[in-house]
Amino acid sequence: MKKIIGIICVSLLASNLFAQSDIDLQDDIAGSNLNTITTAVPFLLISPDSKAGAMGDVGVATNPDANSIHWNPAKLAFVDDDMGFAVSYVPWLRALVPDINLSYLAGYRKINKNEAIGLELRYFSLGDITFTDVSGNTIGQYKPSEFALGTSYSRKLSDNFSLAISGRYIYSNLTGGQAAGGIPTVAGQSIAADLAGYYTNPIRLGGKDFDLAIGGNISNIGSKISYTETSVKDFIPINLRLGTAIGTEFDDYNKMSFAFDINKLLVPTPPVYNNEGEITLGQDPNVSVVSGIFQSFGDAPGGFGEEMREINYSIGTEYWYANQFAIRAGYFFEHDTKGGRKFFTFGSGVKYNVFALDFSYLINASRSINGNNPLANTMRFTLVFDFGAMKES
Repeated sequence: MKKIIGIICVSLLASNLFAQSDIDLQDDIAGSNLNTITTAVPFLLISPDSKAGAMGDVGVATNPDANSIHWNPAKLAFVDDDMGFAVSYVPWLRALVPDINLSYLAGYRKINKNEAIGLELRYFSLGDITFTDVSGNTIGQYKPSEFALGTSYSRKLSDNFSLAISGRYIYSNLTGGQAAGGIPTVAGQSIAADLAGYYTNPIRLGGKDFDLAIGGNISNIGSKISYTETSVKDFIPINLRLGTAIGTEFDDYNKMSFAFDINKLLVPTPPVYNNEGEITLGQDPNVSVVSGIFQSFGDAPGGFGEEMREINYSIGTEYWYANQFAIRAGYFFEHDTKGGRKFFTFGSGVKYNVFALDFSYLINASRSINGNNPLANTMRFTLVFDFGAMKES
């Protein structure tokens, strides 16, 4: 059905795997053919919190907080307070449709000075969909949605280094059981895990003290998803994130930090086929999850140059005054042949006693024929509760 196909297409748009809607407008971009990587449940990679969202989607090595389970759960072992949680809301793809949104709840609890556990719940709503038959007659109304429930365990192995493991259950119901092209559909389900590490250490540069951090996270290592009873299954967005951050306090009232992340999907790149359906460049993408992870480092049809174009870059900065008011900015870059998302981000935060309120805003910087980007003007809102400050009060 056209409606069902449309739902799946919108879901693929709604993530860091977003490919430009005008993919057929250019046959050759930046010297290579457009060859984006798509997966099932791309909502898992959407930046859920306003702090990272305002800093160009960096977060693997930034200061630990309640949202660390998404970016790097290993950071939780270094969080200062015994307990905290955050609630985020993201109106998504408002340039396309008005009722898609992401809700995110995350929290943590310190077990002792070396260990911490985290919990997250992510709910992605695709709005109201009217189903019709081939004649255009209405056959039902449905609200497709997806969610993921996850938990993590983080432990310090030294005063400067920690490791973490996370697990999550993923549920994706895009069709409500409606048949597509005469084929019955089902909800997709998967189990996935994250492996993460975090290192932090104070250093001294130019007579000034700095806090240096390095982080890494391989997220969503899990089984493939299928929306039918057939054997056709799709990869979930297994992702490698590496990054660093450095910050300093100028005085008792002013402090600033900078962060840089890179991301690469660890799933097969689509190969090039001839008219007979045979692979002429690249490798067969129909492989197991483990094989797909290793294959993803060298299977691009364009060789090493295309592999490098599959890396996304993020850079962000944050300034705090009196530990109460924050201003943030960032930039995200994705190569034109891999989706072409480029955007600037801005945001602010205010902290008062036991809670903090963060806000971020996205400005499109990608080029397209009509100048539009479904991600343009995306806003995020996050409310963070600090139980340590509550206890002090």
